[in-house]
Amino acid sequence: MAKQFLMNLLLSFIWVALTGEMYYTNLLFGFILGFFILWIMNLKGDDKRYFTHIPKAVLFAFYFLYKLLMANIQVAYDVVTPKYFFKPGIVRFPMEAATDTEINLLSTVISLTPGTLILDISDDRKVLFIHVMYLKDREHFISEIRNGLEKKLLELLR
Repeated sequence: MAKQFLMNLLLSFIWVALTGEMYYTNLLFGFILGFFILWIMNLKGDDKRYFTHIPKAVLFAFYFLYKLLMANIQVAYDVVTPKYFFKPGIVRFPMEAATDTEINLLSTVISLTPGTLILDISDDRKVLFIHVMYLKDREHFISEIRNGLEKKLLELLR
């Protein structure tokens, strides 16, 4: 998979060299063009992981940016209004993530969204303790993290 990614980067830099314009949009277009060229060349190949992981990574990035934007709007609204709307709480979140990389990335993604902070990880590494600034419904928050961030992240990593 790393070989295909490096080949895709090489094709995108070749595209930039051929067009003579070093803009990020041109590099992105070259990357997309290189992705489709590699996909066509690998139609009968056995290893299709790269061609499923790249779209999943892009969808995860957009999903995370959406969550990040919504959390920022919620915090900003609370800051500029005279009444405070936050209801802080600590949530015990049982994880499906198992490896160090999965746990680290999940806790980092959760902590990056405003209004949440990872407090601790249990000794058996199966539970995250999360401080939530806007906790209206504990079960809804857990299902939102499990079915949203954790599920999409683990699909990307596994």
